[in-house]
Parts: sequence; structure tokens; C-alpha cells
Amino acid sequence: MDKQHQKHAKLTRPSLGEFNRNELAILGTNCAAIRHLVNQLIQGLSEKYAIAYVDADHKASQVNEEAALANGATLEFVDKITYRSLNYAQEFNAFQNRQLFNQQDLVLVNGNHFKAQSQIVVIDPAKPLDKKLDKLTDVKLVVFTEGITELPECFNSLPHLADVPILTFDNVAGIADFISKYMINRRPSLMGLVLAGGKSERMQTDKGSINYHGKSQRQHVYELLSKHCEQAYISYADESAVHQQEGLPFILDTFTGLGPYSGLLSAFQTNPNAAWITLACDLPYLSAETIAYLIDHRNPSKIATAFMDSENRFPEPLITIWELRAYPVLLQFLSQGYSCPRKVLINSDVELLQVPNVRDLQNVNHPEEREAAMQYLHKGQ
Repeated sequence: MDKQHQKHAKLTRPSLGEFNRNELAILGTNCAAIRHLVNQLIQGLSEKYAIAYVDADHKASQVNEEAALANGATLEFVDKITYRSLNYAQEFNAFQNRQLFNQQDLVLVNGNHFKAQSQIVVIDPAKPLDKKLDKLTDVKLVVFTEGITELPECFNSLPHLADVPILTFDNVAGIADFISKYMINRRPSLMGLVLAGGKSERMQTDKGSINYHGKSQRQHVYELLSKHCEQAYISYADESAVHQQEGLPFILDTFTGLGPYSGLLSAFQTNPNAAWITLACDLPYLSAETIAYLIDHRNPSKIATAFMDSENRFPEPLITIWELRAYPVLLQFLSQGYSCPRKVLINSDVELLQVPNVRDLQNVNHPEEREAAMQYLHKGQ
């Protein structure tokens, strides 16, 4: 039997829904009740999470005749001072939706009109679900309206609902608390990436192989990261750069010729469902305490968490936690001709920290700087 022809590369795909990684459709009651509940939930959760709501109008709206859309435009952007209005004429599919909602922590969806990968089911006799059971693919919570004490018989065909928690519709605080715990449980794991670099023209040798701490700087940084990550890797440009004798797990660049950007994109391509903390090999003063500080102050609601550089002018890109949502943003910058991680940080929504010890961010790029670093570090041993 001939081996089946593979038309497309086998890529690891991020775990996405119709709109976002974290989305909950609310269905089983009327649209006004759903919107009222959603607004209450947003009020209670918006200080902690960036939340979007997806709904549909029940009738076609007339576009103001002065609006650009009424005169043939396909997109109209209006700065309304306190918020921005972006109106499209074209329809969206899941691919466009995911790009549009990438910045959101959570998307709540009116399940009467749209589907989502997970659901909150409301049991309301006025809006029975017996003909919509196919929409209940991953129910996370059941909500009883007033007077309801048990699931309707039609739910007997969904045995997995027996383990789903139940709350009442008027218990908004309880529903909000459930969603908070749901979000905490979905916080992505953290992987580590040591940017091994390579032979530096200024240093005149491989920075990752320099011995500042009784071992190669590559292995030293790997060990620092491994204490805080689910798994750490060395980032190499290609097979010829690998130091096999060290026995450290590695990721080879699949994006080439982009410097550290190559390593970061290649890491996300390997695992797009984890956040990545990157550490460069030219920071010999970097301490375990500073790495712990960065991780303790991680903000998953941002594109990234980074320190301001030693001069407090720009974000330091090579000791940074890059969240899941950074992957499409990095690709977007690349598509516009930019491969500078710092430019991404400067022009994105990031969490910026002051480093506890400025010396930790001091780059070592020249032989004389290397000798000074060795003298300083050995003096402290």
C-alpha cells in the first residue's frame, strides 16, 4: 500500500476556539438575560482580565448616510476619544476572529447566535435546549434559573454533565468566581529558551561557551531556567552549532537568518501552547534572584513581561517572558519587515519592570568586558 501523500507540513497548532483560546458561550435563556449576566460578570472581572463579548443584533441596522460604509467603504475607523470604533462591511470567519480577539484574556459569547469551544448552560424552561444539545460540546458550568432544581430529562444523553458544577442564575459572584478559577487553571505553562548565540565578531569566540561560573555559560543559563520552567531548551541556529557533549535539549531554528527572533519564533512553532522565557548568553552577571523576580511579576494578560534596560530607556528583549498571544504578533511584525524583538516590545502592550539590580542586565560583548566580568564574578566566589 502506497504511503499516503502529505500535502501540508505537520505543524503543532495552538489550542484555539472560534474567537480565542479562552472562550465561553452562554446559552439556554433569552438574549437580554444573557447580556445582563455578561455585563455583571464583566464588571466583576474586568480589573483582572481583558474581556470581550460577542453578540448579534436581532435586526439589520441602518448605516448612517454620512458614514463611510454607506458610501462604499469596507472598513471605517473612528476615534471617539474614550474608545475606538471599528466597523467592517465584510463577514469574518474563525481565522479573522482569532486575529481580532488575540489581545483578549477571555471571550464571552452569546451562544444563541454563535458557537464557542466551551459553554455555560442556563436551564430556563422558557428557552429549552432539547433541540440544541449538539452545541453542548464542552460544558463547564450549569446555571439554574429561579424555580429550577434539576436537569431536564433531555440531558440524560449527556452523561458527562453529572460532574459539571451547578450554580443559580442570581449568584453572579459565584459565577464570576468560577470563571476566575477557570482562567487560573488555563494559565499556560512556562518553557525556557537559552539563546545560545554563536561566534561573535566582537567577542571573537562563542559567547555560550565562555566559562564564567565553572561551566559553559550556555549550561549555566539552562540550569537557572530549569528551576522555574516546565522544560528548558538551548536555541541553536542549525545542527552544526549544537554542542552534543553537553547533552542539553535543544531547538533548531526553523526560521533562519533573523538572529534571536529566529530562535523565539522557532520555539513558538515547536510549542505554541506555552509561554516562553528567553535568556541570552551574554548576561554573565544575571542572578537567579532577578529571574525569579521576573517570573513572580509575570503578567499573562500582556504580550510579554520584560525589564527596562540598564539605562532605563527601552525594554530588554533578551530576558523576557513572551506569552502565547505574542506568537501571532511576532509573525505580524515579521510580515511587515521587522525582526527586532525590542521593536515588538516597544510597540505592544507589555508589562515593564524595573530590574532589582541593574548590573544583572549588563551585556558582555568584548574580550575586555569578558575579563572584567570574570574578575568580578570570581572575586565573589
